[in-house]
Amino acid sequence: MKIVIAGTIDIDPARREEALKSAKPFIDGALTQPGCLAYSWCADPEVEGRIHVFEEWTGEEALNEHFNKNPHYSDMRDHLAKFELRGAEVSKYRCDKQEPVYDDTGTPRADFFS
Repeated sequence: MKIVIAGTIDIDPARREEALKSAKPFIDGALTQPGCLAYSWCADPEVEGRIHVFEEWTGEEALNEHFNKNPHYSDMRDHLAKFELRGAEVSKYRCDKQEPVYDDTGTPRADFFS
């Protein structure tokens, strides 16, 4: 079952650009891990110092490997600590169904229609 991680991390606004730029090796490293489908961190255009986190994993085994057996997670965590971590709210979600937002007529749908 696919797992999505999404949330926000708040750091010193004056250093956010530096934090994201210097985090690129950790992000690139995570993207090479088996089971990593997406791994993106980006600046929030509305909230100074806020970073949006989005990750997609093939399942618990791949995510466990990322958390416990690969340095990219621990190295990123340690890296962010250098930038005055002010708060974080990051959650994981098990995804049991996936569909496109738009149906065959091009209409956006909130319901699951297939």
